[in-house]
Amino acid sequence: MKTVGVAVALLLGLSLLPRAGAVESSSTVHVAFLRGEQLALVRRVGVDPADALRGLLAGPTRAETGAGYRTYVPSGTRVLHLTVEHGTATADMNRRFVSGRPEDRLLAAVTQLVATLSSVRAVDRVQLLADGKPVRRVVAGISLSSPITLEHLQTPNIPVPGPPAYRLRPPDAATLTAQQQLIRLGYLLAGDADGRFGPTTSEGILAFQKFEGLALTSVIDARTRAALATATAPVPITHGGPGKRAEILLDRQVALLIQDDRVVRAIAVSTGKPSTPTPPGSYRVYAKIPRWWSTPFREWLPWALPFVGGIAFHEFAVVPVYPASHGCVRQSYTVARWTYDFAEVGMPVRVLGRM
Repeated sequence: MKTVGVAVALLLGLSLLPRAGAVESSSTVHVAFLRGEQLALVRRVGVDPADALRGLLAGPTRAETGAGYRTYVPSGTRVLHLTVEHGTATADMNRRFVSGRPEDRLLAAVTQLVATLSSVRAVDRVQLLADGKPVRRVVAGISLSSPITLEHLQTPNIPVPGPPAYRLRPPDAATLTAQQQLIRLGYLLAGDADGRFGPTTSEGILAFQKFEGLALTSVIDARTRAALATATAPVPITHGGPGKRAEILLDRQVALLIQDDRVVRAIAVSTGKPSTPTPPGSYRVYAKIPRWWSTPFREWLPWALPFVGGIAFHEFAVVPVYPASHGCVRQSYTVARWTYDFAEVGMPVRVLGRM
């Protein structure tokens, strides 16, 4: 256990902002922001827990924000008192830090606080107070009234989700024809044509409707049936040469999986919502993680393909037709494993704002 006789008292009502005229120092502390579904530590000048909190409340720089870094600490947050003793940092925040917050945003802010203070050698755990009192609230299995460790936040407390139960409809000729057309266009795979309408066909229809600018019904309606008869297969937006790559079309909410400059599959996705957008740019898949745990949001992200920080392709139970994620590229369980198997570490990923 770390032990330190450090006590830092901050004046009531004093915001932790960068100190004017601070002398540049070679010593640095780490501050925890978010990039997608994971924490991202950045360096700031400082030497102690108070310096780390000062950097946390100042928020990401403009350049970091443009690169996808976000903070869930609400503006107006102040630190009333901070002590570090026997490995426990006690952070007394004003009520603004915890009041009226949705669970996911509060959990993210608390995790940022814990990760920031825990990055200092003197700290093992964090006790959160609000206006001098314990926070009597449990969020995603975490009691905010007890000291919190980063290890606890990083430990899964729920099982990996499985696919939902679904009973397929009986085969019919119209569905079989649509499935064959979707296979020809690259929205379904060879072998998917069984004439039975289910989640896989629905996802393929939705991807087609998104790419073609049709009403997003996820069913084979009259307009979709007519468009399928005359549509051409999607082609890459950019030229990439031989090999595998992916293009994420933010305006269409579609991802194109490409091999040797030919689209082999187009899938429906949900990217980052306006407050946490998926940043346009050129990246590469840097890992393949079959079961990724989100810290701080405490949820499973199966079949994850991270390509910049904590921003990744991954399976998710809820994939709306609009941008809704924390920056990641959500996919239905019907396609996520295929994308995972298709991808390679080092595979280029291009995020495009418009076609």
